[in-house]
Amino acid sequence: MGKFSEHKQKIGGGFSPVSAALSLQTSPAAGRIIEASADIRENPNPCDEEKSFLTKYLVQVTLPHRNPGKVPAFRRTNGNLTLTVQPGLSDTLEPLYPYGTVPRLLMYWITREALRQKSRKLELGDSVNGFLRDLGMSVATGGGRRSDARRLRDQMERLFRARISIDVKNGNENRGGHAWHDMQVAPKGVTWWDHKQPDQGCLFESWIELGEDFYEAILADPVPVDMRALAALKRSPLALDLYAWATYQTFIVTRNGKGRKVPWRGLQAQLGADYSDHDNFRKKSIEALKKIKLVFPGLNIVESSGGFWINPSRPAILPKE
Repeated sequence: MGKFSEHKQKIGGGFSPVSAALSLQTSPAAGRIIEASADIRENPNPCDEEKSFLTKYLVQVTLPHRNPGKVPAFRRTNGNLTLTVQPGLSDTLEPLYPYGTVPRLLMYWITREALRQKSRKLELGDSVNGFLRDLGMSVATGGGRRSDARRLRDQMERLFRARISIDVKNGNENRGGHAWHDMQVAPKGVTWWDHKQPDQGCLFESWIELGEDFYEAILADPVPVDMRALAALKRSPLALDLYAWATYQTFIVTRNGKGRKVPWRGLQAQLGADYSDHDNFRKKSIEALKKIKLVFPGLNIVESSGGFWINPSRPAILPKE
């Protein structure tokens, strides 16, 4: 079985799907998670419309959880891999960083549609609400300042105008290789939507055209994920990141036939650079993993000193035979 079998303490202290569900506070978000959990357990293999994908680079290092503010670039490193985000600029030259849950949902949508359509030019639909539904966001919040429609408009501009760089270094700065890839997400695009009337269609097509390098990068080794799980976890960027990470890592350890220990501090460097307090990151991650286990029933994680083990198990999405 390997030495990871010695660790018996489940994340959350004797974790079970029932106890995790009962621990969730009664709220619409909790209801979505429990409903998605029941659906996934009853129908473990999602249909094609319920599948999405994310490039492995954005699983290993992720976008900001919160707005980085007035800094020239955002950077996150995992081992020899570094992600750098350079923001677009507003009319007043303020940096426009993509952050939070919406650009993550947009990245899933972009990758799925690029794979499906085999085209850099992606149609966005003829209304705000139609696109919101495609992303699993709410159309019930209207078009006001705090609505999902307004959040979507803001984060679309932030993500599409950003430049993403991937750097890979092998060895030290004096000896070893260095590869880099600088990519603009969507250098061209048009939106004609009426955000004050988000359900109203328009006469003209709304679209984006992905940068050629970005398009090629997201098509390389995409990680499959379940849209039903994403929709249930959509209020937390940390939960979305951990779900994609756990999906990818489960595939790796199951393929290798042995578990892997993950230190909490290493995971924080990879996914939680927005958290200055280590104990708070660990606490938030355990809370998120309880929710993820509900929508990823095969996830096999056990706590260990200073971290946890992720063990071979049934993947979130079974490969096609």
